[in-house]
Parts: sequence; structure tokens; C-alpha cells
Amino acid sequence: MRVALAGLATSHPYTDARTLTRHAELVVWEQDPERLRRFTDEHPGAKVAGSLDEALSTGPDGVVLTVPNPQVPEALARVLETGVPCFVNKPAAASRAQLDALDRLEIHERVLSSSVLRFAPAFAGIRIDPAELLAVRATVRHDVGIWDTGYNAWQDTPGEGGGTMVTMGVHGVELLVALLGPDVRLAGAAGARRHYTNLRSEDTAVMALQWGSGVTGTVEILGVSEGESYTLTLHRRDGSETIVIESGDDPLKGLGYEGTIDAFLSMLAGAPSPVPWEQTRAILEVLVRARESA
Repeated sequence: MRVALAGLATSHPYTDARTLTRHAELVVWEQDPERLRRFTDEHPGAKVAGSLDEALSTGPDGVVLTVPNPQVPEALARVLETGVPCFVNKPAAASRAQLDALDRLEIHERVLSSSVLRFAPAFAGIRIDPAELLAVRATVRHDVGIWDTGYNAWQDTPGEGGGTMVTMGVHGVELLVALLGPDVRLAGAAGARRHYTNLRSEDTAVMALQWGSGVTGTVEILGVSEGESYTLTLHRRDGSETIVIESGDDPLKGLGYEGTIDAFLSMLAGAPSPVPWEQTRAILEVLVRARESA
């Protein structure tokens, strides 16, 4: 089996490769020589392609796509032409123009784009009855201090990668939509720089959501944090339930990276994406509206 890693624009494909290398031959393409060198130092057996077209011409059984957000629509269109399964590392869009471009593509049932947290053992398999809920809250703790140094500035730029609101907010919105479905709208959003003064975006943010069922939700994004964790709080009349997702002793397993790749490998075997595009589109709409609002 062969998997093409098309782009290494974030940390995620490096992590994905540590699981994929146990199952498949890797082909890698990346525009930045330093990022490519880091990858090949860890995976010297990977075949290096000089372009996206060259990577796709090797006949991969699947593609993991991780390019800067402004490049996603064009790159995904080329992957879609091959018909092979594709995992688009989150978020697939960070601006209205990017989302409009995705809407013009014919995205088939073996395209997956998701926060890895959906597949974390602490969360996967949870089912709730929305009729029992009063409200929900997702709290994202993920430090963004590396952007304060200028690293991957495109991610921190609102019109390109979406900044903290989008890049970290996707984790909270993903979990809530996974629980309550895609019939959701943004009620409001706000962000602020509380610590990292060199950021182009914010380091803290909040979103207010509402589902068609009437359930309200809040996503808190704390980009100034000594630890990484993700907390869901489910409020019912008789009390509140808390679900915590943490890395634990094995971050690949605890944070859902392995589960995500397992889902991707199932797609390579013929299964549809476990996350319907309808849900992904709803998540992206919330994130883009939040970015526009903030």
C-alpha cells in the first residue's frame, strides 16, 4: 500500500506519518526544503516527489493533504481527479473565499477532514440525547506561543490560516457538532490578545452557538496554556457531566491521531468517510463566520 503525504505545512503530517509508516510505503511532497529535510531525516525510506502532480503520479492508494489553507481548494481538486481517498488535515478552510472555492468542488464520500479529537478514545463512541441537554461547552487549551515568534505566520494570519479562532477553535466546534449534528449556527464570537502581543490574530477567543433543537453551546479557546487539554461539559437539569481529552502516556492514541489514521486506512479499504462532508461543511461555516465576526 502507498500513501502520499501532499504537503507538510503543519505538525500534523509528521505525526500522521509515524502511524502510517507501519502500514504503507510513503511518498512525500513539500514546498519548503527545511520542512522536507526534517521529514526525510525521520523517514529516510520515504520517496520524495518534486511536485504534487509527481506525488499523485506514483499511484497512491490514498492522500494526506496538508498545504497552507489558501492552497487547499486547488490541491484538493487535483487529488479529487484521481478518485483516491483523501484526508485533509484541519481546518480545510479558514476564510469565506476558501470555503466558497471548496463549495465548487465535487467532494466524494471518501474525503475526510476532521479534528483528530473526534477519534480520541475518551470521546469516540459517546452518544447523547439532545432532548436531555440544556447547554454544552467545549474548552480548548492549546498554547499558540510558537506563532508569537513568527513561526508559520500564515496560520496566525486571519485571512490565510484563520488564526487562533479557527485553527484551535476547530477542535471545540468539531466535538460539539460530532455530538449534536450539523444543524448549528454561530450566535456570536470575540477574541483578544491577552499575552502574546506579537500575534496577528488572538490568543484567547469565545464562540456562542445554537442548534436547531434549541440547545446552546459555547466554545472557549485558551491559546495561553501550560498544558494541552480539551474539555467538554454537558449541562443537564440534574447536573453536569465533564469529559476530558488529554494526551496521557501515548499522545498518538490519547489525542486521536491513531484513531484518525485507522479511519483513513478503512477508507483506503473502500469504506466511506466516517465524518459526512455535511458535518465538516457546517463546522467550517461556523469557523468562517466566527472569523468574520471577530
